[in-house]
Amino acid sequence: MTNSGFHEFDFLFGKWNVQNKKLVDPTDPKCDDWVEFVGTSEVIPVLDGWGNIDRFFVPDSSEQRAFEGLTFRLFNPSSSVWKIWWSSTRAPGVLDPPVEGCFVGDQGVFECNDVINGTSVHVRFEWFADVISPKWQQSFSWDGGQSWKLNWTMDFRPINAAASGSH
Repeated sequence: MTNSGFHEFDFLFGKWNVQNKKLVDPTDPKCDDWVEFVGTSEVIPVLDGWGNIDRFFVPDSSEQRAFEGLTFRLFNPSSSVWKIWWSSTRAPGVLDPPVEGCFVGDQGVFECNDVINGTSVHVRFEWFADVISPKWQQSFSWDGGQSWKLNWTMDFRPINAAASGSH
């Protein structure tokens, strides 16, 4: 058993304003229309630090209808691999298959296979660790990982604890 990787997501603990840029229809490989919107996120450690939970909120706006998302990340000390699960109010009762991976330096890459609209797709999450301005992006591959199409980016900025209220 190893603790190597145990603290890789510590940079994300806290409250964040999140600037999003997302394809209007990320499930359509031909879509090139983007929408931008804001949200907030709060990340807390759980299970004595072996995991963390991220609650993500997007208010209703002209660009995006309101939704809540939940991410659960869990570190396996035997393999030094993180698994990341996602669920949201956009698909109530659905927990997406976990992406799996690890960090090399300040970049984490996490992947899985999924089925979207009846089509097999390879999913990739990438994290760029920075305590001041972390970044996340999601890409899909419709050809088994030979090419990737970026479909969602998030830029995080800390919320001043003294000035923040509830979401």
